[in-house]
Amino acid sequence: MSPRPAPDLDHRRDEIVSAARRVAEAEGWEAVTMRRLAAELGVTQPVIYSAFAGGRQALIDAVALDGFGELAAALEAAPAEPLPRMQAYLDFAVGRPRLYEAMFSMPSGLEFGSGSVPDALRRGFSAIKAAFPAPDDTAAEVAWATVHGLATLEIGGRLPAVRSRARLDHAHRVLTGSSGL
Repeated sequence: MSPRPAPDLDHRRDEIVSAARRVAEAEGWEAVTMRRLAAELGVTQPVIYSAFAGGRQALIDAVALDGFGELAAALEAAPAEPLPRMQAYLDFAVGRPRLYEAMFSMPSGLEFGSGSVPDALRRGFSAIKAAFPAPDDTAAEVAWATVHGLATLEIGGRLPAVRSRARLDHAHRVLTGSSGL
């Protein structure tokens, strides 16, 4: 019997990230442990740690980075106008609450405000900037903060989903100057 070939590390990492996302969406992030993921994938814990030497934090950062790539793609796929981009953002967040939590609410080793921002974060923010062009990033930052706040409050059940579109329409009018408060 010949020795088993070593798995492709990138493939292994993708499998682990997918398993972490499945467990988190089904049971919350507290259920995502290295032991649980090893059991889910039928491997030993050292296999998980060989793919994520930084432990659980490195895994959550990898999940978040995947999420930022997916969010950027969703924003880029929407027309480069304020309301469609805001709707795409809100739909993404509400449709993937645990992924969104990993991206924005959990501790992260990802850098946001430095020159070494990962490409997925840069792409997502660029998609927001394209919808809110201005001489500096202020309009895009306020738009992002607004839709992020709406998403966070809706995901947390603090704002009723039934008025989601009305809130988004109002935010759009305020942010684009087509009406006052």
